[in-house]
Amino acid sequence: MSTVEAVLIGLALAMDCFTVSLTSGTIVKRFVARPMWLMIILFGLFQGGMTLAGWRVSRLFSHYLEPVDHWVAFALLAYIGARMIMEGFKPEGQKNFNPLSTNNILTLSVATSIDAMAIGVSMAFMGMDTWQTVVWPAGIIALLSSLLTICGLACGILAGRKIPFAVEPVGGIILIGIGVRIVVEHLS
Repeated sequence: MSTVEAVLIGLALAMDCFTVSLTSGTIVKRFVARPMWLMIILFGLFQGGMTLAGWRVSRLFSHYLEPVDHWVAFALLAYIGARMIMEGFKPEGQKNFNPLSTNNILTLSVATSIDAMAIGVSMAFMGMDTWQTVVWPAGIIALLSSLLTICGLACGILAGRKIPFAVEPVGGIILIGIGVRIVVEHLS
């Protein structure tokens, strides 16, 4: 796989990270160092790590994982999205959904990186049969995912300060939409 191909795949995979972090930044409306750095690091690690994991287990378990991986991603994104939608309709003082909680960041890291596992599986089927051939593209995918997460958070914080209404329902719909897109892509 060439570097250009790895960058293009990395950008495609990182779009979900960008969208989720944009939504999170819009909800929070301010820079919160620790959880945002955690999101940046975990989104990158999970994207790169799931690529490697998909490649590694492809020969062992792909026939078990492939039929359900898209449903797992959909369920995780739909769960978080539904919570965001419900939270958006609560009065301001009763809201307690935090997109930057460690549990939510971990859930979103897994949900947004399931496509990366599928890329890893496809790398194995493309004949990339050594760690040396897979580590470079996985590293590019991880780096781009972290960079686009930074961009998403920054854009979200700026946008969130200008939007005068609760954005949680919109963010929830976006997350559910990403989940639906993943299912549709896998079923077609």
